[in-house]
Amino acid sequence: MRATLIHAPRDIRLEDLPDPVLRLPGDAVVRVVASCVCGSDLWPYRGVTETAEPHRIGHEFVGVVEEVGAEVTTLRSGDFVIAPFALSDNTCVHCKNGVHTSCAHGAWWGGEDEQGLPIDGGQGEFVRVPMADGTLVATPTRPDDSLIPSLLTLSDVMGTGHHAALAAGAGPGRSVVVVGDGAVGLCGVLAARRLGAERVIAMSRHKDRQEVARAFGATDIVEQRGAEGVAAVHELLGGIGADSVLECVGTGESMQQAIDAARPGGRVGYVGVPAGGAQLPIEQLFSSNISVGGGVAPVRAYLDGLLPDVLSGAIDPGRVFDLELPLSDVAEAYRAMDERRSIKTLLRP
Repeated sequence: MRATLIHAPRDIRLEDLPDPVLRLPGDAVVRVVASCVCGSDLWPYRGVTETAEPHRIGHEFVGVVEEVGAEVTTLRSGDFVIAPFALSDNTCVHCKNGVHTSCAHGAWWGGEDEQGLPIDGGQGEFVRVPMADGTLVATPTRPDDSLIPSLLTLSDVMGTGHHAALAAGAGPGRSVVVVGDGAVGLCGVLAARRLGAERVIAMSRHKDRQEVARAFGATDIVEQRGAEGVAAVHELLGGIGADSVLECVGTGESMQQAIDAARPGGRVGYVGVPAGGAQLPIEQLFSSNISVGGGVAPVRAYLDGLLPDVLSGAIDPGRVFDLELPLSDVAEAYRAMDERRSIKTLLRP
């Protein structure tokens, strides 16, 4: 099969590798129908995080089950499945508490399972899936091809935006600010509106992303950043700041902007992968009673709730994909996102 490896910053290669096979009785082998490039994939691509040696990459995919191990009970060959960006057994105490990304037996795509066996990355043609019963979520029937992009967002960005909205307390009557106009931030806009937020302010300087934000329910757009952007938010909200703020970038600047945009007693939900030494201003939080929550989104916990809305067409998060390429052009997919020519790029094997 062909699969993507990162060798060094800006060095993405599609290589021929052995086809995956069942290694453990709880495994499944999935044929990838669609995968994509994530904003967090850009950290190693840009050299922000180190790539010590070539390794598989990609953690978002949907596909069709080819075969299952002897102990797999909830899946069968031919099922269409969504793969959350983290593997989990869905039975340990942390999974039962809804924090699947802290699963006692968890693993990551492109890493190793508990037995030390390598796990394929999502940007390839086939994937061996350990803990298949706990990790994969099957759709009731084979979905129409038009639904593939939206179903793919459930593997990460839609669930992550939803996590930010929940952590920030977005809901009926609440004002919401979204910091970050990448796929996660845009899905955060959609999630906040889905939860009933009355007013959603998207902070974005890019017309194409503003259009998606408005389509997802943003009531206002603020183009400024930093202190100027915070001042614009406060002006829109009568000088008091937002009830809820979603931080969807991960830098120190974006976190400070999110906290400054919140009203006293407001809540910040953060899901941006931390980079650049982001820290919390504890004294400011203490004096203003602003709460901060969030972290790695347990998207497996949200899949059962979000899936029906995608299948029914109630939400269409797949609009974040504005570029589709064949897997053979995966290097161009990374370049397009790195150069902000694409919000999010979908890959078809």
